[in-house]
Amino acid sequence: MNNHFTNEPAISIKNLNHYFGKGQLRKQALFDITLDIQAGEIIIMTGPSGSGKTTLLTICGGLRSVQEGSAKVLGKELCGASARELTVARRNHGYIFQAHNLHGSLTALQNVKMGLEIHSHISISQINERATEILELVGLGNRMNYYPDDLSGGQKQRVAIARALVSQPKIVLADEPTAALDKKSGRDVVDLMQKLAKQQDCTILLVTHDNRILDIADRIVYMEDGRLATQPENVKAA
Repeated sequence: MNNHFTNEPAISIKNLNHYFGKGQLRKQALFDITLDIQAGEIIIMTGPSGSGKTTLLTICGGLRSVQEGSAKVLGKELCGASARELTVARRNHGYIFQAHNLHGSLTALQNVKMGLEIHSHISISQINERATEILELVGLGNRMNYYPDDLSGGQKQRVAIARALVSQPKIVLADEPTAALDKKSGRDVVDLMQKLAKQQDCTILLVTHDNRILDIADRIVYMEDGRLATQPENVKAA
């Protein structure tokens, strides 16, 4: 358990509702969600497909607007935030998705450097240095100049982790990061996320169906039918 929690939660969701569609097609996806995640905490969100996990993750990440209720992330209220304010908020986050979303025409090093290029205060030499250093940390020091097509699934996901963490974000949001990986690669990837997050003291919110990785969590949150639910007996950390 991480001992660096501060008083103000990194993410504080209150009475959040979310809808898709309009008029007669309008369908509620999230129902009255209230959830606090402390700074430095690793939270795994699990539950059936279609239960609203990814919707909640993308709202926390400023990738979707808050429609009803409150979502405070790093002390900033996202409800009512303008597009520009959401863009600024996203600069504090690292994102890791199931499809690693690497650019095929860029090398591993160039892909990681993209994670720093939105930060205008970092010099080109610092960008090179930090991108090189984090690729060495994730065990890809000898693959920096490889293109994604020449890397395995686990190696691509490690590049994606390096890209997400190179800017030392305060929050990392991960959506099914191990779904496309075999057991060993999946374990390597989450162990690496856990280790780097603890080093950088950042908060992780990770959505998964993968019961093999639940043990990295400080806390497991279970969602069902758009609501936070009681954790079923068969979903336990190993």
